[in-house]
Amino acid sequence: MNHHPHAPHGSTASHPAEPALAALYARLNTSLAPPARAWLDQALDEAANHPGTHGPISAWELRIAEAGRRCGSEHAAAARVLLLHAARADPDALARVYRQGTAAERRAVLRALPHLVPGPDALPLVEDALRTNDTRLVAAALGPYAARHLDAHSWRHAVLKCLFTGVPVDVVADLAPRAHADAELARMLGDYARERTAADRPVPEDLHRVLALTEPTAAPADPCGGSRTAGKES
Repeated sequence: MNHHPHAPHGSTASHPAEPALAALYARLNTSLAPPARAWLDQALDEAANHPGTHGPISAWELRIAEAGRRCGSEHAAAARVLLLHAARADPDALARVYRQGTAAERRAVLRALPHLVPGPDALPLVEDALRTNDTRLVAAALGPYAARHLDAHSWRHAVLKCLFTGVPVDVVADLAPRAHADAELARMLGDYARERTAADRPVPEDLHRVLALTEPTAAPADPCGGSRTAGKES
């Protein structure tokens, strides 16, 4: 394999050094059939060696679109995250792929953000996803990147959106530490519970779980595994 020009020492385009990405690649390497594995390795090397845009669209962006057909829907998200990382996609490139992509490609962009964007530059993509009614897109938006960069007001409304739309709060990265002792979130949850009860509608079980996490005396980490501090990217 050709060495990734900007990868940490000891990694290649097809063998990323970052542990979470290395685990993604290892899982794909054992799961994909040989033709799909060969396609992925070639696509990763191509993305690493030609990361910029050449013409109206870069070669690696075409591979993003091909991943579902080449790797199958089960593995396409992981392949796309690896391709975005190999191409060193910056916020502009990520926004372009997000805007032009299918729902599945948009989810891959959101899952790649923690590996590619150290600061809040990609927050508009998270905010856009949270405005949709696509529950899978909402879930993808609430990974480690949102946990690090969404402000308190937006994050609280994202948690409420999960309750409104039936997205399990298990998808919210760092739920327990962010909800801990959050009196404003507790107030919002209480208001929502009262509205549901007044309308003779059931209160989601997840609401009670999150409400318990807002207690100042609650443990800052969820012993039942209700938050994911690392978050899976596939």
